[in-house]
Amino acid sequence: MYKILEARQLSEKNFLMVVEAKWVVRACQPGQFLIVKTDEEGERIPLTICDYDREAGTVTIVFQTVGASTTKMARLKAGDSFMDVTGPLGRPSNLIDMAPEELRRKKMLFVGGGVGAAPVYPQVKWMHEHGIDVDVIIGAKSKDLLMLEDEMRAAAGNLYIATDDGSCGYHGMVTGLIEKLVKEDGRHYDHCVAIGPVIMMKFVCKLTKELGIPTVVSMNPIMVDGTGMCGACRLIVGGEVKFACVDGPEFDGHKVDFDLAMERQKTYKTEEGRAMLALQEGDTHHGGCGMCGGDR
Repeated sequence: MYKILEARQLSEKNFLMVVEAKWVVRACQPGQFLIVKTDEEGERIPLTICDYDREAGTVTIVFQTVGASTTKMARLKAGDSFMDVTGPLGRPSNLIDMAPEELRRKKMLFVGGGVGAAPVYPQVKWMHEHGIDVDVIIGAKSKDLLMLEDEMRAAAGNLYIATDDGSCGYHGMVTGLIEKLVKEDGRHYDHCVAIGPVIMMKFVCKLTKELGIPTVVSMNPIMVDGTGMCGACRLIVGGEVKFACVDGPEFDGHKVDFDLAMERQKTYKTEEGRAMLALQEGDTHHGGCGMCGGDR
């Protein structure tokens, strides 16, 4: 059992939990994710690691209620426990493999849209801990939906905020703010990390490609099982079949076929849709396991 030490509601549908996971936290790195399970009957839920504390033996997760399982999870309080916390899974951010001296020579932009601010934060924090100043944009529909603003402000070199309704910071989408920073304010960026809803990442990548800024995205939002067994997170990246959970979750955003990912994500939600995808994709549907029941 994995004890919940802190449970906090961030907004109407967004929640943060600090969980005791001493063995898991030993190997955590920015960019990776966990799978949590509330009880014996619970669904396996993949969640990107928002923060971790090796000394305290804790990991922090942030999630949004989108269905029965996450709604049930949101009802847990400090003192309750998860039955299982598995991880860390996925590949860490490739930025942490670079020498800090090399990273300091680059000007980097991190963009977190909505719940995407959670997986952006550990990367920004890692940069700060290694003496690397980065620019950060966090965006949301309105001020009350912004998350981790204080934490980001403490770790970022410069923090910019965008809200769709103009209730805080820049009035508009994160793409409009990126364009303003580059074209109007003269900011230069050598690298961008953008994490958020798939549609947001698509348009950020469309813009950064035009601006000549290499961009990495996290395809965690399309994961279901998280172990390569269900085939839900099948992607086409640079013309090749990839799976977000085992090959990612981070990929070169300029090579991801976002339209196909969004269409497939929508289709996969129905039993008939899964059967059709299995027929169309053949041996690549499951990534080789054929065990998820998607073709039944």
